[in-house]
Amino acid sequence: MKPGAKLPTRKELAERFDVAGQTVQNGLEILRAEGLIFTAGNKGVFVADSDRPTRDVHEELKEIRSQMQALADRVNALEERCGPNGL
Repeated sequence: MKPGAKLPTRKELAERFDVAGQTVQNGLEILRAEGLIFTAGNKGVFVADSDRPTRDVHEELKEIRSQMQALADRVNALEERCGPNGL
């Protein structure tokens, strides 16, 4: 989408991607925090100008996957320590 383009509503996005409205809201908050979108009062949510350098998406995905794997490893270790009853 081009800068200034209006995004679909949260409800439309939730239906289009078959996810919960809260999931869409969380995603929009992340995009807003990264400066990729902005809200214009009751007019909607819009794509921000792309005057800032974009991060390499592949590197960012690699980093996120690494963090998720580390968390999964921690969960597995805790589950092993707790035993089958979780205590």
